[in-house]
Amino acid sequence: MAGRHSTLREQRRAETHRLIQAHAVRLFVARGYDSTTVNDVAEAAGVSAMTVYRHFPTKEDLVLADQNGPLVAERIAATPAGQPLVRRIGGALAESARTLTEGDDRFLLARLRLMIATPALRARHLDNHYVLQQAIVDGLGEEATDPDAAFRATAAASACLAVMHTALVRWAEDDGRADLPDLIATALAAAFETPGPTPLGASPPPA
Repeated sequence: MAGRHSTLREQRRAETHRLIQAHAVRLFVARGYDSTTVNDVAEAAGVSAMTVYRHFPTKEDLVLADQNGPLVAERIAATPAGQPLVRRIGGALAESARTLTEGDDRFLLARLRLMIATPALRARHLDNHYVLQQAIVDGLGEEATDPDAAFRATAAASACLAVMHTALVRWAEDDGRADLPDLIATALAAAFETPGPTPLGASPPPA
């Protein structure tokens, strides 16, 4: 019984989290990020400002917070260890983008445009870059515990994330018309790939 109550609490918390962020992004797009306060978001979501801060410690988090790190780490952990690092990381980034865009790509697009257009969010986005970079290294598990291996993994992750950022900006400029995972795969291939049967970032053919 206790476990079920715990699960229900987690579900309610997740729903509240999504509700607050959805209203925040809507208001930021409509009124401007700097012109919208946390109290405005709380009022729109029907919660207190304290509840907003419990879910999102800073105003920037209302736009930047997501579950992409754990998603990417999970994808990387499931990849064969024998593949080159940039292929494993690139594939995980493209697959996680597919999962995110299958939900609500217009919401993702709105968040991305806010990140690009708002100086405060652009500055904080670098922090998210480092968090995602560390999630990628953590996803490699014991393969990246050795200092040299961790250095190589961090370098590969940083390079792949820079390429993905270029694809994200292009996707936003194109109003989300392109398929984001394909765009990421194309960008990764342009940066790293020599011609081959499976473009980097694309899923390999079944055995």
